[in-house]
Amino acid sequence: MTVIAVIPARFASVRFPGKPLAPLAGRPMVVHVLEAVRAAKRVDRVLVATDDARIAECVRAAGGEAVLTSPDAASGTDRIAEVARRIPADVYLNVQGDEPLMPGANIDLAVAALLDGPDRELATLAFPIAAADVGDPNSVKVAVARDGRALYFSRSPIPYYRQGPPAYRKHLGIYAYRAKTLAAVAALPPSPLERAESLEQLRWLEAGYTIWVGEAAGDSIGVDTPADMAEAERRLAKETVP
Repeated sequence: MTVIAVIPARFASVRFPGKPLAPLAGRPMVVHVLEAVRAAKRVDRVLVATDDARIAECVRAAGGEAVLTSPDAASGTDRIAEVARRIPADVYLNVQGDEPLMPGANIDLAVAALLDGPDRELATLAFPIAAADVGDPNSVKVAVARDGRALYFSRSPIPYYRQGPPAYRKHLGIYAYRAKTLAAVAALPPSPLERAESLEQLRWLEAGYTIWVGEAAGDSIGVDTPADMAEAERRLAKETVP
């Protein structure tokens, strides 16, 4: 069973151009993600898939492996599917390049969530969300069935709790795919719910795929803006204080 982790890292960003190379605690953000994935035990190979030679050079300077992919890739999944057409494996991991605080243990848990059943096609992770962050549309929430299947993902707080203590779950920026499933979902056209929420995983749910949700070992933070980078810097400094 060959497992390849791919970190999609796109230079262009409307809200934060060049964010993979933005400095975080003295190193480019993408290098933090690379080192987190390298700490995983169930990954055979780690690649950064990028559309920009500057990011590729940065990754190689840090001792990592980078693959140049098309600038026309519409999503991280499309970029990883392009890598999969060149480099065969049984399982591919999508670890988003703007998740610099992703615990290395989460990588292994995502692999485990996929391989826990022979018929599982897609897997991801979730973590309990702080009450203060529930209303943040950049913090994606997920509703999960008792057996671990994702029922829905949303930027809105889900479910709506009319009674009982709320227990919201935050979706983390990581996916695991079987090779055939990756090729299939990358070929799907955009769906209505995906367009409404700007969440590509809703395209997969609408197409009838099951996404299994594992329990993350720790939280992460997606960096979409310079303000998010400042928060990541604060959290990283807090973690390194003896």
